[in-house]
Amino acid sequence: MSFEYLAFLVAGAAAGGFINGLAGFGTALLALGFWLQIMPPVSAVSIVVIMSVVSGLQGAWVVRRAIFDQPKRLARFLIPGVLGVPLGVAALSTLDPQDLKIAIGSMMVLYGGFFSLRKTLPKFDHPTPITDSIVGFLGGILGGAASLSGALPTMWCSMRTWSKSETRAVLQPYNIIILVLAAFVFLQRGNYTWDVVKQMLLALPVTLLFAQMGIAVFKRLSDDQFRRLLITMMFVSGIILLTKEFI
Repeated sequence: MSFEYLAFLVAGAAAGGFINGLAGFGTALLALGFWLQIMPPVSAVSIVVIMSVVSGLQGAWVVRRAIFDQPKRLARFLIPGVLGVPLGVAALSTLDPQDLKIAIGSMMVLYGGFFSLRKTLPKFDHPTPITDSIVGFLGGILGGAASLSGALPTMWCSMRTWSKSETRAVLQPYNIIILVLAAFVFLQRGNYTWDVVKQMLLALPVTLLFAQMGIAVFKRLSDDQFRRLLITMMFVSGIILLTKEFI
């Protein structure tokens, strides 16, 4: 393994870990920008799923009280999301993943751009259990079809007037469990070869360290600052996603 290869591996692990610690998602969007330069897509995606889960567990521990305070709220997103994953995988035979990513990326850019320019944040403060379940279900389908499970739940949750801990108490465990399912699929397909595992072990401590740095910044944010961070991340993530599909 050359120095350049190792540098890209470490840079991707650092960037992915930090953004997950800060926002609770985004590992793949940042880490893959580095890792796709040095390894095949299958290997890069297989590693990033594990890194997302590992760094996500640290973030989930930080908001564990909020998770246990509102278990029914999380369940409204998570249970339909889990049910949607196999449907998304099955839909791969009829849907074009590239077209799906372009559609979702465009939605993320429009959403993030619109609300980033507004001085006031959107305020949906009344209970919406049916909408929560629909968003969770669609997120699961997108996760199975295009590895984009967090896009719709993040857009929806950033519009709620929940505290930053309440918001993260939904998004973090939701993404972790959906990605664990994806990891099992990759394991069954034989993606985790010894070479992939070695690179994963090198990236793991860097991801853990930088996730802690991101968590430290997260703790300093106010509730409104965190909501604006999520909206901005949607805009940036949408641009990155569209750029990857068109270049």
